[in-house]
Amino acid sequence: MGTSVVTPGLPLFVLCAVMAAAAAAVYLVTGLGSPRIVPSASIRGALQLAAVSLILAAALARLWSSLLVLAVMFVAAVFTSARRADAGRSAAWLTMSLATGIGAVVPLMLVSGVVPLEGVAVVPIGGIILGNAMTATSLAARRGLDAIEQRWGEVEAGLSLGLSDRDARMEVVRPAATDALIPGLDQTRTVGLVTLPGAFVGVLLATGSAAQAGAVQILVLVGVLLAQTCAVAVTIELVARARVHRPHFRLRPKWNSG
Repeated sequence: MGTSVVTPGLPLFVLCAVMAAAAAAVYLVTGLGSPRIVPSASIRGALQLAAVSLILAAALARLWSSLLVLAVMFVAAVFTSARRADAGRSAAWLTMSLATGIGAVVPLMLVSGVVPLEGVAVVPIGGIILGNAMTATSLAARRGLDAIEQRWGEVEAGLSLGLSDRDARMEVVRPAATDALIPGLDQTRTVGLVTLPGAFVGVLLATGSAAQAGAVQILVLVGVLLAQTCAVAVTIELVARARVHRPHFRLRPKWNSG
């Protein structure tokens, strides 16, 4: 029986080049943006994956080096969330959100024995959990901060009614920031019906077992839901308490009831 796994080579290179060129042509014809966006992103992604492949080939052989790779990924996720939140230095607090998200899931998987304490298992699953927690954290922080700026009058109204700063901010932050959980929920609800996520496809191509692929995918999906829920909950609290804030919005006057 032949393998169905995609292998590197000239056909793969040509196919990717054609698809990138086609996307660039669509950008150009429809005015979506610079036609260089997709080709440059594709080249960058290919180079990054080539470098990561070389690193992982050596790192996954040992547990300590695998954990080091995961730690580097965590640092990169923190910087990415901080940049997307547009919250200046205060975005460093989002480290707590990501740490809570991944800390609630990965240790549980390892302690249960479902995921073996091996680099080849910890890094891929940990990376998926971390990446999704990063996306939810970035989105929750950005939307929460946007809500405070756009609906500041409602915050002041809450303060005038006797709410604390935290509670008044939470009234506008929570509805906006919880939208960050919708993509993860939708993906879980529609898995197998609308989409076949990467973990499923990867395991299926590697093993040929649909049952094993399904087991890995449901583990990842539920883990992502827990990680995102925890990360967003912490992010909302940080924004409501003004630990994470926009630099130009830090000194807004408090309501003076006296």
